[in-house]
Amino acid sequence: MSRTASPTAQDFIPFATAALDFHHALNIPGGPLVTTRAELDALHAHLVSLHGLLDAHAARTGRLAPIEGDQLRAARTRIWQAAEHVHAAYHAAPRPGSGEVPDLEGCQAGLPEGAPELTICQRHQRTAHLVRRRTTPADLYAPFTGLIRR
Repeated sequence: MSRTASPTAQDFIPFATAALDFHHALNIPGGPLVTTRAELDALHAHLVSLHGLLDAHAARTGRLAPIEGDQLRAARTRIWQAAEHVHAAYHAAPRPGSGEVPDLEGCQAGLPEGAPELTICQRHQRTAHLVRRRTTPADLYAPFTGLIRR
């Protein structure tokens, strides 16, 4: 059983990386000084997608190479932590138009701000459910998530 993908499989990760680099080069230097809620939502979607990819790799790899699987699980946990911070930043960002800053408690209580703002909360809650099933609270809040096996 091979540990690598088939040579005919298309690898889209370099394209995603290039797109992020392109976005950064074009939009950050001349863009607004404050990150918009739309960009935070897009970054959150990207992190959640990356979390899912790392989760799949960790599950498959962990069976064949436990040390590598541990490292991938640690990376998955750190990506989830980043997604949580971006989600919190979204709720701390001013609303377009009114400039009002909503509170995070509305999302946690299941009463988010409504469409289209609801999508980030739905995505976050869906992924949080999976995180709670696959990760212990100690893993999520430990200062160091990488296990060391030798």
